[in-house]
Amino acid sequence: MHNPPALSLNPPAARRVAVLGAGIVGLATAWQLQRDGFDVTVIDAQRPGQGASFGNGAQLSYAYVQPLADPSIWAQLPKLLLSRESPFSLRLRLDPTQWAWGLRFLAACRAEVSARSTGTLLALAEESREALQQLLADTQAHCDFTTSGKLVMYGSEASFAAARRQLDLQRVLGGAEQHALSLADCLRVEPALAGSAARYVGGIHTPGECAADCARLCDALHGALQARGVRFVLGAPVGALRREGDRLVAVQAGSDWIEADGFVAALGTGVAAFARRLGVSLPVYPLKGYSLTLDVPAGGGLAPNVSVTDAQRKLVFARLGQRLRVAGLAELAGHDTRIETHRVEQLRRAAREVFPLACAGTEARPWAGLRPATPTGVPILGRVGGAPANLLFNAGHGALGFTLAAGSARRLSRQWQGVAERPRAAAALIRSAARPAENSA
Repeated sequence: MHNPPALSLNPPAARRVAVLGAGIVGLATAWQLQRDGFDVTVIDAQRPGQGASFGNGAQLSYAYVQPLADPSIWAQLPKLLLSRESPFSLRLRLDPTQWAWGLRFLAACRAEVSARSTGTLLALAEESREALQQLLADTQAHCDFTTSGKLVMYGSEASFAAARRQLDLQRVLGGAEQHALSLADCLRVEPALAGSAARYVGGIHTPGECAADCARLCDALHGALQARGVRFVLGAPVGALRREGDRLVAVQAGSDWIEADGFVAALGTGVAAFARRLGVSLPVYPLKGYSLTLDVPAGGGLAPNVSVTDAQRKLVFARLGQRLRVAGLAELAGHDTRIETHRVEQLRRAAREVFPLACAGTEARPWAGLRPATPTGVPILGRVGGAPANLLFNAGHGALGFTLAAGSARRLSRQWQGVAERPRAAAALIRSAARPAENSA
């Protein structure tokens, strides 16, 4: 695999921009561009917010951004490959792209890589916090947004000690306010954990974390953007591409040809296939996740008000008005969106164990979706060598798409305006992905 050409400093000037993709990443990009004076068209094969944005974990994890690629993965490999109950599982397929991504992922499971990725993600997350606050104030979107904080709960002294080390790292990197709490203090923060207290030894509390319903925000953004003159072309995938030299001049959507001065590829897990059509290899592969949405029973103290993460199970519990979203799991299983019964039952069982009074006998609405992930967890933002000069990528956010969407949109808008620095993280990621697989693990 050859190395793509180096990135140029900035893309050519553009006033008409077509955003390919109408998930939360694409819609946030459209909002930022329209706000900054661009004429915007959004293209998607589905209605806005129907992919990974629809049933995600709902947490806005600005301070808890540790990437999945971590040194602890090595000790877990046998379980990841063999156990049906593992929160992160590898379902090996006859798919060269899966094997290549997996080798690059393992190459990223080193302490220095994880620390570097954490710093990059923390900086983007902090920018996203500010940008989303601006977006919500600007659009007055109703999406069950809360600032109730977050507790990450640990079931062993060893895992809690590792979490405190990660907390110390994030403090050095400039992370948000976080505290390591005893189990008793965790129960004071979230009394609804009392029914499962015996499972935990302590937790990390981040009082400034938020939660919201991403699908409702997508609906609100769709309406607000339409009212402001943003054009939506929905119901047809991106078809043929018209390229002239180093520029992409138009894309086909159904029977329409959409011309623009610039394009943003925010196509979720479809971005790698789109890039291949342009002769570019992107290290983005789907991680399948699941969620359940339950109605919260009447009565205080039964369901959590604070967002809770069970670190061992890698599951999140987020309060959305009178609903509770239970989400997690990660399967490296290709583009398979089937809802597997045993995975749904795994979530149900965990919900009953962690919040027995809130979840016993409650009907749950299951969902499965695909998160577009890079091996390091760092998204690709900006130009990619070998791609048209007027095409920017906004892709590969993994499980942090909702958290990072607004900040990623702000960075891309600055690039179109010619005021952003060279996207070094994206360049380094593409160079890493271009190495032969046998040398990257």
